[in-house]
Amino acid sequence: MDALSVAVAANLPVLLWGSPGTGKTSAVLALGERLGLPVEVVVGSIREPSDFAGLPVLRDGETWFAPPRWASRLASAGRGILFLDELTTAPPAVQAAMLRVVLERAVGDLALPPAVRIVAAANPPEQAADGWDLSAPLANRLVHLDWTVSAESVAEGFIGGFPAPAGAHEEVDSASVGRARALVGAFLRVRPELVLAVPGGPARAWPSPRTWELAATALAFTGGAGHGGPRRVQAELVTGAVGEAAGFELLSWLRDLDLPDPAALLADPTAPLPDRVDRVHAVLGSVVAHVAADGSADAWQRAWQVIGRVARRTPDVAATAARSLAARRPHGAVLPRTVLELAPILRSAGLMP
Repeated sequence: MDALSVAVAANLPVLLWGSPGTGKTSAVLALGERLGLPVEVVVGSIREPSDFAGLPVLRDGETWFAPPRWASRLASAGRGILFLDELTTAPPAVQAAMLRVVLERAVGDLALPPAVRIVAAANPPEQAADGWDLSAPLANRLVHLDWTVSAESVAEGFIGGFPAPAGAHEEVDSASVGRARALVGAFLRVRPELVLAVPGGPARAWPSPRTWELAATALAFTGGAGHGGPRRVQAELVTGAVGEAAGFELLSWLRDLDLPDPAALLADPTAPLPDRVDRVHAVLGSVVAHVAADGSADAWQRAWQVIGRVARRTPDVAATAARSLAARRPHGAVLPRTVLELAPILRSAGLMP
């Protein structure tokens, strides 16, 4: 339930997998009530593809794909939860129509507001009424969470009442999101074979550029590299995005990083840098993300000093960071003298003739 609450706060499309009668629908409705969000429940088994792709109608001599009432209500409210219940009872044609809804938040010619969250629930196909496997493209758009119950929690619920998912979480700033994305990028440089692993058959979570982005957002909302963050929730969300094999490898790699704070590096040009190449990639990525969020000319100029130190040992790593940093030059920022020492690196990065 904590992972569900974080996913809703982070605006991650999430799918709850669990047996029938385990309270998935009740939890989503309770979460909506706690957050003050309207919840529109849409059951795929009783819907047609046009309920998601829009019904073609003529308007002013043009074809317009009219949205259903549930989509119009969410658009009018400006926020809410679209709850796609009983997802594995939706036939393949309906699942295909849902793809654009989950990814682009578009229903026919209507764009849902950014504040509309998407939550789905499903029983395993063998337990669903006329169950269908989830298509790989639809599965790849969702963070998959296993909804489990224990005899102890059920017994306590009957005695003291069943808990609802937690309410709103703190907002995460752009610097935290940028650092999390930089960490995932540094990891994928070390393990490029994990960037994409399309399953051969029905699957749940699997790694792709799209799901790695979901994993990065989950990291940002659960404490970045795990320092002080809710690690169990973090693991649920990361593995729910990219699968257990890739997700646990990322989390293990993050726990061993022990990276310096990018702000401390910018403040002290002599601060020690890590020796391992993958850690250097992660440090420079975090520094560039910090500078982009800071937006000041001073931070941008100081970052070149860090890149200059790295260039003396690992020029190829420095070239990658130099390209990213140069693209984020603030208005009025003056190139520091350090850049002159980086001329060979900047040429190799295509930033100088």
